[in-house]
Amino acid sequence: MVVPPAPDHDSGLTRSDHPDTTVSDRTSSSTFRVALLGVLVVALLASTGILIWLVAGRTGEADDVQRERETVMTQASQFMLRVNTYGPDLLADDGTMPEYRDLVESIITPKFQTSFADGVTAAEQTVAQAGVGRTAEIFATGVSSIDADSASVLVAGSFVNSYPGKKDERIQDAAAPFRVEVDLVKVDDEWLVDNFTPVTGANR
Repeated sequence: MVVPPAPDHDSGLTRSDHPDTTVSDRTSSSTFRVALLGVLVVALLASTGILIWLVAGRTGEADDVQRERETVMTQASQFMLRVNTYGPDLLADDGTMPEYRDLVESIITPKFQTSFADGVTAAEQTVAQAGVGRTAEIFATGVSSIDADSASVLVAGSFVNSYPGKKDERIQDAAAPFRVEVDLVKVDDEWLVDNFTPVTGANR
Protein backbone atom coordinates (compact mmCIF):
# COMPACT_ATOMS: atom_id res chain seq x y z
CA MET A 1 0.00 0.00 0.00
CA VAL A 2 1.45 3.28 -1.08
CA VAL A 3 1.01 6.17 1.33
CA PRO A 4 0.87 9.66 -0.31
CA PRO A 5 3.51 12.01 0.92
CA ALA A 6 2.50 14.40 3.73
CA PRO A 7 2.01 18.08 2.91
CA ASP A 8 5.12 20.16 3.24
CA HIS A 9 4.36 22.38 6.26
CA ASP A 10 7.68 24.12 5.86
CA SER A 11 7.02 25.39 2.34
CA GLY A 12 6.58 28.94 3.73
CA LEU A 13 3.38 29.54 1.74
CA THR A 14 0.78 31.34 3.89
CA ARG A 15 -2.68 32.86 3.21
CA SER A 16 -1.21 36.28 2.76
CA ASP A 17 1.19 34.95 0.15
CA HIS A 18 -1.56 33.47 -1.99
CA PRO A 19 -1.59 35.34 -5.30
CA ASP A 20 -5.38 35.24 -5.85
CA THR A 21 -6.18 36.48 -2.34
CA THR A 22 -3.67 39.39 -2.59
CA VAL A 23 -5.05 40.71 -5.91
CA SER A 24 -8.65 40.48 -4.67
CA ASP A 25 -7.94 42.39 -1.44
CA ARG A 26 -6.00 45.09 -3.23
CA THR A 27 -8.73 45.50 -5.87
CA SER A 28 -11.45 45.86 -3.21
CA SER A 29 -9.39 48.39 -1.25
CA SER A 30 -8.66 50.43 -4.38
CA THR A 31 -12.32 50.40 -5.42
CA PHE A 32 -13.39 51.59 -1.96
CA ARG A 33 -10.89 54.46 -2.01
CA VAL A 34 -12.04 55.57 -5.46
CA ALA A 35 -15.68 55.45 -4.39
CA LEU A 36 -14.92 57.39 -1.21
CA LEU A 37 -13.00 59.99 -3.18
CA GLY A 38 -15.93 60.36 -5.56
CA VAL A 39 -18.35 60.89 -2.66
CA LEU A 40 -16.04 63.51 -1.13
CA VAL A 41 -15.72 65.35 -4.45
CA VAL A 42 -19.49 65.39 -4.93
CA ALA A 43 -19.97 66.65 -1.36
CA LEU A 44 -17.36 69.37 -1.89
CA LEU A 45 -18.94 70.50 -5.14
CA ALA A 46 -22.39 70.53 -3.54
CA SER A 47 -21.23 72.58 -0.55
CA THR A 48 -19.39 75.01 -2.84
CA GLY A 49 -22.50 75.40 -4.97
CA ILE A 50 -24.64 76.12 -1.90
CA LEU A 51 -22.11 78.68 -0.68
CA ILE A 52 -22.04 80.42 -4.06
CA TRP A 53 -25.85 80.42 -4.14
CA LEU A 54 -26.04 81.94 -0.66
CA VAL A 55 -23.44 84.61 -1.44
CA ALA A 56 -25.10 85.41 -4.76
CA GLY A 57 -28.49 85.65 -3.07
CA ARG A 58 -27.23 88.04 -0.41
CA THR A 59 -25.37 90.11 -3.00
CA GLY A 60 -28.51 90.29 -5.12
CA GLU A 61 -30.58 91.45 -2.15
CA ALA A 62 -28.00 94.12 -1.31
CA ASP A 63 -28.01 95.31 -4.92
CA ASP A 64 -31.82 95.53 -4.89
CA VAL A 65 -31.80 97.62 -1.70
CA GLN A 66 -29.15 99.95 -3.12
CA ARG A 67 -31.14 100.41 -6.32
CA GLU A 68 -34.24 101.30 -4.31
CA ARG A 69 -32.26 103.82 -2.27
CA GLU A 70 -30.86 105.43 -5.41
CA THR A 71 -34.32 105.54 -6.98
CA VAL A 72 -35.95 107.34 -4.05
CA MET A 73 -33.07 109.83 -3.81
CA THR A 74 -33.31 110.57 -7.53
CA GLN A 75 -37.08 110.99 -7.34
CA ALA A 76 -36.84 113.30 -4.32
CA SER A 77 -34.21 115.41 -6.07
CA GLN A 78 -36.31 115.62 -9.22
CA PHE A 79 -39.30 116.76 -7.22
CA MET A 80 -37.40 119.61 -5.55
CA LEU A 81 -35.88 120.67 -8.88
CA ARG A 82 -39.20 120.60 -10.73
CA VAL A 83 -41.26 122.34 -8.07
CA ASN A 84 -38.66 125.11 -7.84
CA THR A 85 -38.05 125.66 -11.56
CA TYR A 86 -40.49 127.96 -13.35
CA GLY A 87 -40.77 131.34 -15.02
CA PRO A 88 -42.42 133.45 -17.72
CA ASP A 89 -41.29 131.07 -20.47
CA LEU A 90 -43.72 128.45 -19.10
CA LEU A 91 -46.79 130.73 -19.10
CA ALA A 92 -49.70 129.85 -21.39
CA ASP A 93 -52.15 132.40 -22.76
CA ASP A 94 -54.54 131.79 -19.85
CA GLY A 95 -51.86 132.71 -17.28
CA THR A 96 -51.25 129.15 -16.10
CA MET A 97 -48.16 126.95 -16.45
CA PRO A 98 -49.44 123.64 -17.88
CA GLU A 99 -45.99 122.17 -18.54
CA TYR A 100 -44.85 123.03 -15.02
CA ARG A 101 -47.94 121.35 -13.57
CA ASP A 102 -47.44 118.23 -15.69
CA LEU A 103 -43.77 117.89 -14.74
CA VAL A 104 -44.52 118.07 -11.03
CA GLU A 105 -47.72 116.03 -11.05
CA SER A 106 -46.06 113.17 -12.96
CA ILE A 107 -43.95 112.29 -9.89
CA ILE A 108 -46.39 112.94 -7.02
CA THR A 109 -49.27 110.90 -5.62
CA PRO A 110 -52.91 111.72 -6.43
CA LYS A 111 -53.39 112.76 -2.80
CA PHE A 112 -50.51 115.22 -2.98
CA GLN A 113 -51.76 116.56 -6.32
CA THR A 114 -54.72 118.08 -4.49
CA SER A 115 -52.60 120.24 -2.20
CA PHE A 116 -50.18 121.03 -5.02
CA ALA A 117 -53.04 122.30 -7.19
CA ASP A 118 -54.09 124.66 -4.38
CA GLY A 119 -50.59 126.14 -4.10
CA VAL A 120 -49.54 126.29 -7.74
CA THR A 121 -52.05 129.06 -8.48
CA ALA A 122 -50.08 131.47 -6.27
CA ALA A 123 -46.87 130.69 -8.15
CA GLU A 124 -48.60 131.19 -11.50
CA GLN A 125 -49.91 134.57 -10.39
CA THR A 126 -46.45 135.83 -9.37
CA VAL A 127 -45.09 134.72 -12.74
CA ALA A 128 -47.95 136.26 -14.73
CA GLN A 129 -48.15 139.52 -12.79
CA ALA A 130 -44.53 140.20 -11.79
CA GLY A 131 -42.53 138.05 -14.19
CA VAL A 132 -40.99 136.09 -11.34
CA GLY A 133 -38.78 133.16 -12.21
CA ARG A 134 -37.08 130.54 -10.06
CA THR A 135 -34.28 128.05 -10.54
CA ALA A 136 -32.97 125.43 -8.12
CA GLU A 137 -29.85 123.46 -7.38
CA ILE A 138 -29.44 120.27 -5.33
CA PHE A 139 -26.39 119.88 -3.10
CA ALA A 140 -26.98 116.55 -1.40
CA THR A 141 -29.54 113.82 -0.75
CA GLY A 142 -29.72 111.06 1.84
CA VAL A 143 -32.18 108.32 2.71
CA SER A 144 -33.62 108.88 6.17
CA SER A 145 -35.72 105.69 6.16
CA ILE A 146 -36.96 103.13 3.66
CA ASP A 147 -39.03 99.95 3.63
CA ALA A 148 -40.97 98.00 1.03
CA ASP A 149 -43.45 100.75 0.15
CA SER A 150 -42.45 103.99 1.88
CA ALA A 151 -39.35 106.13 2.23
CA SER A 152 -38.13 109.48 3.53
CA VAL A 153 -35.29 111.38 1.87
CA LEU A 154 -33.43 114.45 3.10
CA VAL A 155 -32.68 116.92 0.33
CA ALA A 156 -30.43 119.95 0.67
CA GLY A 157 -30.10 122.66 -1.95
CA SER A 158 -30.95 126.25 -2.80
CA PHE A 159 -33.20 128.24 -5.11
CA VAL A 160 -32.79 131.66 -6.69
CA ASN A 161 -35.66 134.01 -7.58
CA SER A 162 -35.31 136.44 -10.47
CA TYR A 163 -37.30 139.44 -11.71
CA PRO A 164 -37.42 141.48 -14.91
CA GLY A 165 -34.89 144.31 -15.04
CA LYS A 166 -34.19 146.92 -17.67
CA LYS A 167 -34.65 145.72 -21.21
CA ASP A 168 -33.98 141.96 -21.34
CA GLU A 169 -31.88 141.61 -18.18
CA ARG A 170 -33.11 139.82 -15.10
CA ILE A 171 -32.29 140.69 -11.52
CA GLN A 172 -31.47 137.78 -9.24
CA ASP A 173 -31.97 137.54 -5.51
CA ALA A 174 -29.37 135.89 -3.30
CA ALA A 175 -29.60 132.11 -3.22
CA ALA A 176 -31.99 130.84 -0.55
CA PRO A 177 -30.89 127.51 0.94
CA PHE A 178 -33.38 124.81 1.78
CA ARG A 179 -33.30 121.49 3.61
CA VAL A 180 -36.43 119.39 3.38
CA GLU A 181 -37.61 115.88 4.12
CA VAL A 182 -39.42 114.35 1.17
CA ASP A 183 -41.84 111.49 1.87
CA LEU A 184 -42.39 108.92 -0.87
CA VAL A 185 -44.65 105.91 -1.31
CA LYS A 186 -44.57 103.11 -3.83
CA VAL A 187 -47.61 103.10 -6.11
CA ASP A 188 -47.87 100.40 -8.80
CA ASP A 189 -44.14 99.70 -8.45
CA GLU A 190 -43.22 103.38 -8.87
CA TRP A 191 -41.90 105.72 -6.17
CA LEU A 192 -44.00 108.89 -5.95
CA VAL A 193 -43.66 111.92 -3.69
CA ASP A 194 -46.44 112.09 -1.13
CA ASN A 195 -45.40 115.14 0.89
CA PHE A 196 -42.46 117.30 1.90
CA THR A 197 -41.67 119.35 4.98
CA PRO A 198 -38.86 121.82 5.82
CA VAL A 199 -36.19 120.55 8.18
CA THR A 200 -34.64 122.98 10.66
CA GLY A 201 -31.53 122.62 12.77
CA ALA A 202 -33.68 122.27 15.87
CA ASN A 203 -35.39 119.20 14.44
CA ARG A 204 -32.29 117.32 13.31
